Amino acid sequence: MDSRLTVYRVVPTGLTTAYTAGVIAGTADMVFKNDGRTKIHFKKSGAGACTVTVRTPGKQAGLDIADQSITVPASTGDIMGGPFPPNTYCDGNGDTRIALSEVTGLTLMCFTD
Repeated sequence: MDSRLTVYRVVPTGLTTAYTAGVIAGTADMVFKNDGRTKIHFKKSGAGACTVTVRTPGKQAGLDIADQSITVPASTGDIMGGPFPPNTYCDGNGDTRIALSEVTGLTLMCFTD
């Protein structure tokens, strides 16, 4: 089963960070509403790197669009990904899906402005 991520809105007075931890690699996609300005902040303290696969359900000229990969380095990984243009990354429900290869010590947060 997919896991839904909350997308937090950054405001002029500041945003208190709320990272998601304990995600399970390889079993399901993480899903978030994507307004085209959504970004993801990944932090990794575990010993292995994580490959984040951002799914691209769309087609261009009848051809599948290749998925996007983001590498979060081991131990000190601190990576931002996005924004993700909806016409490339959203499904029919306005959702974007990501898959994670390794989640030990991985936390993430989706945010938009």
